[in-house]
Amino acid sequence: MPHGRVKEPARILVVGGGYVGMYTALRLQRKLKRELRHGAVQVIVVDPEPYMTYQPFLPEAAAGSISPRHVVVPLRRVLGDCQVIIGEATAIHHGKRTATIRTLATEEEGTGSIEVHYDELVLAPGSVSRTLPVPGLAETGIGFKTVEEAIGLRNHVLEQLDIASSTRDPDVRDSALTFVFVGGGYAGVEALGELEDMARYAVRYYHNIVPEDLKWILVEATNRILPEVGEEMGTYAVRELRSRNIDVRLETRLDSCQDRIAVLSDGSRFPTRTLVWTAGVKPSPILAATDLPLNDRGRLTCTAALQVDGVEHAWAAGDAASVPDRTAAEPGAVCAPNAQHAVRQAKVLAENLLASLDGRSLTDYEHKYVGSVASLGLHRGVAHLYGRKAKGYPAWFMHRVYHLSRVPTFNRKARVLAEWILSGLFKREIVSLGSLENPRAEFKLAADTGRHPEAS
Repeated sequence: MPHGRVKEPARILVVGGGYVGMYTALRLQRKLKRELRHGAVQVIVVDPEPYMTYQPFLPEAAAGSISPRHVVVPLRRVLGDCQVIIGEATAIHHGKRTATIRTLATEEEGTGSIEVHYDELVLAPGSVSRTLPVPGLAETGIGFKTVEEAIGLRNHVLEQLDIASSTRDPDVRDSALTFVFVGGGYAGVEALGELEDMARYAVRYYHNIVPEDLKWILVEATNRILPEVGEEMGTYAVRELRSRNIDVRLETRLDSCQDRIAVLSDGSRFPTRTLVWTAGVKPSPILAATDLPLNDRGRLTCTAALQVDGVEHAWAAGDAASVPDRTAAEPGAVCAPNAQHAVRQAKVLAENLLASLDGRSLTDYEHKYVGSVASLGLHRGVAHLYGRKAKGYPAWFMHRVYHLSRVPTFNRKARVLAEWILSGLFKREIVSLGSLENPRAEFKLAADTGRHPEAS
């Protein structure tokens, strides 16, 4: 891009550092390299976390196949010419071109939020877990959208094996060895498949637990799982899971999970200490705190050019946006909120934003969905890509190859591949590091109680 392409200094605010936010900022950084370094343009990225999470690898991170730090991409490292603000956008007033942001510094200082002014807005805050008013869910449920939740769940599952191995109470043992997953989409099925695989491997190190003692239950409200891979592959996935003694309950809902008892709509009751909720997502709450148009599902109404409909200088894509699907046969169809669309939309969004600054015409986003791949544990999977179907080991291999090609940066690709190679040569590392969630507990105990001799 020639120097001086942007007529006036422009401040571009990107809200969200996920798929859309990071890829959009990365493309703007490449195209506006000279302007960014001369201060003619400023790209500001705001996200509560200093990294982008590659969510398809969360199940493998939970199972220990990939290190947690290799599932995330540091924003400051890949966006060196952008300004990265670690904070949360709490309100956006597009009429005034301002965003209200709360950062760690503002909380420490007690000064409240800061206001950031912008010329162009890219809204890509992603989504959050969609919960239902199920009694006990908020108190006992575990999500599966972040790397922290994935590693926390891994630690939790291994801790349940420790509890079951050491208790003499049969009821405690039974509830510790019962794992309930709600939601038959990618997140739920892949998380269950990988963790069941890991736990079955782990019990060989426990003298009084065998794989048959573990009880895994998948609860899905509709009549199929993994709808993205098609009905045939979804049916195969159910057979595969059931062949591993996993209780798959279709057309069933979770009615309550109070007092560590999961009650299902078919009348079943399962005492359990583990309830994983992956029953869908909803748009980020920040969208409701804007003056931009939303549809009936709370997503931003967008044009095919990824502009917020009827609003100038505002752009959106990914989970937060309702974008017309130009490849669909039925009228009014919108693009599914998934990573495949998000990454491609980010490229078109960045190009269109640059074109608008230049006064050029915009390009409509158009991408035909190529299919999906899903892992069901080590060496097991289902796939429906480019019209071809696969299952078992070939599908699992396709899953790894596909996502390795999609994970951002060569650095991450190399690290993930190295870990896969090493995990194939050596045994799994089965250890719970649950104490990481309370790093000061040991020191506080020593300081407060004098448990250790040196503390007295």
